[in-house]
Amino acid sequence: MTTPNRPGAPRDGSLANEVEGYLLLHAELEQARHEAETLCARLPWLTTGQAEDLTRHYTEQRLDLTRRALQATADRAKRLRGEYEARYRALRRTLVRRHAMAACFLLTCTGTANTLAWYATR
Repeated sequence: MTTPNRPGAPRDGSLANEVEGYLLLHAELEQARHEAETLCARLPWLTTGQAEDLTRHYTEQRLDLTRRALQATADRAKRLRGEYEARYRALRRTLVRRHAMAACFLLTCTGTANTLAWYATR
């Protein structure tokens, strides 16, 4: 096991993310199985094999649906991040440009005032 102080140890929380993902997947799997078993309980005419088959199919379909929903959410988050980063860069450029113009204006005013004061004292 790696420790945070050792070289090569993950520093971005990837292990925590993996553990969290595993736990979420396990919880989703248990929820899907529970729903499938509840469905099978409402269909008393199913044989044990049919109930197991229905449970397996339902669980697979539910996990696939969850996977697709999460992937769509992740894709949307990636697109939004790109849009927000582009907007942030544009705003930062505008802010730097405005500050540079204000600094030039202040330097010009200060230079002009100094020059006028110098001429006034001559």
